[in-house]
Amino acid sequence: MEAPFSGVVLVTRGEETLVEEAHGYAHIAHGVANTIDTRFAIASGTKGFTALVVVGLIAEARLELTTKAREVLGGDLPLIDDRVTVEHLLTHTSGIGDYCDEDEDPPPTPLLATSADYLAALDGYPQRFPPGERFHYNNGAFAVLSLIAERIAGIPFAELVRTRVTEPAGMTDTAFLRSDALPARTATGYLEDGRTNVFSLPVVGFGDGGIYSSAPDFRKFWPAFLDGRIVPRGWVGRMLRGGRYGLGFWLPRPGVVRLEGGDHGVTFRSTHQPSSGVTATLISNDHRGGGPLLGQLDEFLTKA
Repeated sequence: MEAPFSGVVLVTRGEETLVEEAHGYAHIAHGVANTIDTRFAIASGTKGFTALVVVGLIAEARLELTTKAREVLGGDLPLIDDRVTVEHLLTHTSGIGDYCDEDEDPPPTPLLATSADYLAALDGYPQRFPPGERFHYNNGAFAVLSLIAERIAGIPFAELVRTRVTEPAGMTDTAFLRSDALPARTATGYLEDGRTNVFSLPVVGFGDGGIYSSAPDFRKFWPAFLDGRIVPRGWVGRMLRGGRYGLGFWLPRPGVVRLEGGDHGVTFRSTHQPSSGVTATLISNDHRGGGPLLGQLDEFLTKA
């Protein structure tokens, strides 16, 4: 029998709340129930924030989409093709070797907590195909983008996300937290066998995943992003152009934009439809996710 859903579902249309539900436990052993404002890890949902940091630097003429990664990395990560650009990394077309390839069995997760830890973990993976040849989802590319952003700005990546994304959006419950020292009102992730995910994920997330957030914070995020409060309006449109993926954002169908992520003990999806103002967010501390709930949430997003 399938375990009951553990997490939060929030569907809004502008200021109107259509669905607001919290189920299961943030911490099973202590009997702490999930609430609407519980914070959860959002895995690859973080990539949208990384893209916004990078595009913000581009809008300030401190980077360009055509900037070669090598120009910023110098002698670090020498196996990355010299032709790889920031745009290749943002669009999953870089072809670089991925330290966390979802098509393969990943190696054991090292204790990743600092930029230096990630730099070491990213090294040693050969280029997979020529830059720009095709789309292939790549976690490592967004970790590399974090390193690039840090070096250009001279500021730690977590601070860049805070000052450039979460603070302008009013996302007071969104931050990079240590998975082994979670504060109050934050859900612990659980594996299928009932163990916590503390040994299955990095200690602190980076540009490819691992930030913690809440469903109400994503109610704030989408209007802030689309209104040009995070990056200039002209760049908003540029980020949301493409086939199924723009610059850091999924485009599941015309008129709909999405961030999503999944990992050990983590499921996240937040979908927004600008024309109707509907935002549907599901966050769970169980990697099996929402199952049929995800389909039900999509029903709130009327066809464009």
